[in-house]
Amino acid sequence: MPLLNVTAVHPVTPHVTRVRFTGDGLDDFETWPDQQLKLLFPRDGHPVPDLPADRGDKYGMGWYQAYQAIPEPERPWLRSYTVRAHHPDTAEIDIDFVLHDHAGPATRWAINARVGDTLGRYGPSKVYHRPLGKADWYLLTGDEAATPAIATLLESLPAGTRALTFIEARDATEEQPLGDVHWVHRGDTPPGHGDGLLNAVRAADFPPGGGYAWLGGEASTVRALRRHLVDERGFDKRAIDFTGYWRLTLTQDDSPTDEDLADARERVAF
Repeated sequence: MPLLNVTAVHPVTPHVTRVRFTGDGLDDFETWPDQQLKLLFPRDGHPVPDLPADRGDKYGMGWYQAYQAIPEPERPWLRSYTVRAHHPDTAEIDIDFVLHDHAGPATRWAINARVGDTLGRYGPSKVYHRPLGKADWYLLTGDEAATPAIATLLESLPAGTRALTFIEARDATEEQPLGDVHWVHRGDTPPGHGDGLLNAVRAADFPPGGGYAWLGGEASTVRALRRHLVDERGFDKRAIDFTGYWRLTLTQDDSPTDEDLADARERVAF
């Protein structure tokens, strides 16, 4: 399993920190928009283990089985993140970390990240590359967790492409320079609570022609947005790419819910 070594840390907003990494394989690193990888955060006193990474293991199940076999007190925390940028000239990548008020292992690590720190990495795997579908215009929506993916998607669109973009954030201090974005401020309401993002999309005037939607963020909000687009806006389900980046009250350490499994089955179907 390749390791990532921190080469730089700097704030993007008061609650987002960007960490730059180098490591094995980043000199020959194929990139695409919305590119996700898994990071392993070591527990105190237990370095990141050397897990198998068989090139012939298409879906990485051998690696994951080895990970699950590690005794829980020693097992690293596993979290999914988006590659915000790749710097091929220096063989580095950037990853943005949202600094949550109720800090989990990833936030605790990011708050204290220093040059020379090390994390484990699995992926990204091109098996999970899902290009945006062809459309007359695009709808991109999400919260802070989805902002890096939205940023890479916007950067990938050809000049002149029409895109409506809605991003939920705490307040104006959390806005990032991403061009023509509708920022939805939730104030002191915790992430995942309230209908601000859904209401903003409901109130939007969509352009004519066939649209394609990309939805990311808290899982229940993503489901509500998807229902709105299908039931009230007439979107074909195949014209929506959706990802529940995180779940209210649950982490990636928790088992998937019935709704999570249903979402996964539907994503595979399309």
